[in-house]
Amino acid sequence: MTDTDVSAVFDRAPFIRLLGFRLVGSGPGWVETDLMLEPDHLQQHGYVHAGVITTMADHTSGAAASTVIDEGHSILTAQFAISLLRPARGAALHCRGEVVKPGRSLVVTQSDVHCDGVHVARFQGTMAVVEGGLDG
Repeated sequence: MTDTDVSAVFDRAPFIRLLGFRLVGSGPGWVETDLMLEPDHLQQHGYVHAGVITTMADHTSGAAASTVIDEGHSILTAQFAISLLRPARGAALHCRGEVVKPGRSLVVTQSDVHCDGVHVARFQGTMAVVEGGLDG
């Protein structure tokens, strides 16, 4: 999958656009994203909401998985676990998702999320490879 194809994973996901995630770069087996934080991304104590961090890690990992699958297929999350390492407070999040083990039906991934350079979360996911590209 090319950078253009990976960008479609972001452009065609309304929830991802709503949150404001931005594709920074990609290559075979990896994707990087960022998010400039706004007040709407925070929870009641002023930290970045765990749902924002989890969504970023999940979508970035899924996009990384999409770089190692055959044309005409796409990725759906099958399972994940996330460790929230410390509360996130700052100006921006950055995430790098990587493929740990590619496969024909399942792709194992990992993502790390940083807030202003501080490691705030580690995500491990299993992504299902399904028939049908982004167009169907």
